[in-house]
Amino acid sequence: MKMQRNRTHVGCDGFTLIEVLAALAIASVIIMASTALIHNVALFFDRGTRGVTEAERLMLAVERLAGDFSSVRFVSRTTEAGAAAAAFAGEPSSGGGLARVVFVGAGRAASGSLDDDLISLMVEQDGEVSRLVRRRATWPGPRARFEDVAPQDPVVLIEGKLDISFVFGRFAPDGALAWQESWAGERMLPQYVRLNLRD
Repeated sequence: MKMQRNRTHVGCDGFTLIEVLAALAIASVIIMASTALIHNVALFFDRGTRGVTEAERLMLAVERLAGDFSSVRFVSRTTEAGAAAAAFAGEPSSGGGLARVVFVGAGRAASGSLDDDLISLMVEQDGEVSRLVRRRATWPGPRARFEDVAPQDPVVLIEGKLDISFVFGRFAPDGALAWQESWAGERMLPQYVRLNLRD
């Protein structure tokens, strides 16, 4: 009888094939779920990082534009028609967005030049992608025409599948703020400039 007990005890050691297969199935489900979770976390982390990077780039572009527009100088120039006007022009494109804004801004000590700058902001299309490109040149003086100065040093401020435009505001005689898409041949500078970005 003692021998029989030992045989029964020896036969119960280990797992059956069904128990091993069940354990492998449960382990594979846990591994697949963990892999899917890690993939989703990495995907959303990448999206979040990209969103933060785009927001930082947009804030830098807005700071650059604010600096440029706050440095606008009133310079009187003669138009092609012979009339006196402020050296500031905003020209909309035929599609409704703004093609170009050109104005004279104060030179900066940080750039090594205290001469006035001619600053050009141009909306350029490349397929579905729009770019707001900033260029600058030294302003030769009030007798120069915008067309005679070739701004250099292109810097892409904003880029994406966006509709980019500017509108210009001034107070009407009744005190209301009036916005207009074009600013050309005006005797005064715009009192407000608004950047429109539409996705």
